[in-house]
Amino acid sequence: MIVVDSCGWLEFFGGTQRRMLFRPAILGPTPPLVPAVCVYEVFRRLLPKIGKIEALSCVATMTRNRIVPLDERVALEAARLAMEYKLAFADASIYAVCLINRAELWTQDAHFKDLPNVRYFPLD
Repeated sequence: MIVVDSCGWLEFFGGTQRRMLFRPAILGPTPPLVPAVCVYEVFRRLLPKIGKIEALSCVATMTRNRIVPLDERVALEAARLAMEYKLAFADASIYAVCLINRAELWTQDAHFKDLPNVRYFPLD
């Protein structure tokens, strides 16, 4: 299983050249898991740039996959990971979804660079 970090979804929807890095995870044969916090982050970033209708259209694409809610199990694991790896709330929540589901995180966020179960795409 794969989880695409919010930055990967933003590249995908933004039509950048880097979208090709995340395309196999998003459009591959096995749908990615989508942490609910990714829906929040993507909508929040897209709303002022492309407007409500287009941002909701992007979110609709995300929600065709399995949305993983921020439930008690994810919250507790996220708190542990935040302390262990010095991650912010959203990053810890996304990473918790990965570990709980034995998934691989696809990201270009340097906070995850050296963590287990991460496929990191450097920005350089």
